[in-house]
Amino acid sequence: MADVDDLVYELRAPEGEPAGAIVLLHGRGTSEQDLLPLLDVFDPRARLVGAFPRGPLELPPIGYHWYLVEQVGFPDPETFVATYNRLGPWLEGLAERTGVPIGRTVLGGFSQGAVMAWALTLGPGRPRPAGLLSMSGFIPTVPDFELQLDGLGGLPVAIAHGVDDPVISVDLGRQSRDRAQAAGADVVYRETDVPHIVDPRVVPGLVAWLDKRF
Repeated sequence: MADVDDLVYELRAPEGEPAGAIVLLHGRGTSEQDLLPLLDVFDPRARLVGAFPRGPLELPPIGYHWYLVEQVGFPDPETFVATYNRLGPWLEGLAERTGVPIGRTVLGGFSQGAVMAWALTLGPGRPRPAGLLSMSGFIPTVPDFELQLDGLGGLPVAIAHGVDDPVISVDLGRQSRDRAQAAGADVVYRETDVPHIVDPRVVPGLVAWLDKRF
């Protein structure tokens, strides 16, 4: 059942009729508030619905996350699949509430949030979004979770990663780039000499990329 209220979230309405929507999923140990300031930067004309769900797992003493980490690149299957199964209906509920279908929605995130954005794009039977924005993330490898890479043909994908990232190696970002390109995605890739952050220097390019989606 599609239920947008199954997860805590922040929602910003556009000024006027929405040109589309952007969903941004936060990283490990933060909350739905973490990426909220990016919306004014990514969508300065307030044309888009902006949605920011909170990860369902608590990470004491503060913060939330999407899945347990056993090995970077390989999410814990139980928590990963449980979260995936909640995010899919949440996105359906969001589309019903806002009137913006997934086909006019860019899915994106940072770190663990980017991993879930990949999953929601490539998971079995998932509808195709307007684009995918992966910041310091990777395409997940999870037992019995089948990726539909053939669905990437022609899909706009933007990937940004720090060369000096000590949390998620840039090698995983490069692997995601290569796999997406091999599957036929229209990939824009940027890596810069930063750690596990969104480099402000790549933001103007991401803004231009987003603008083209709508």
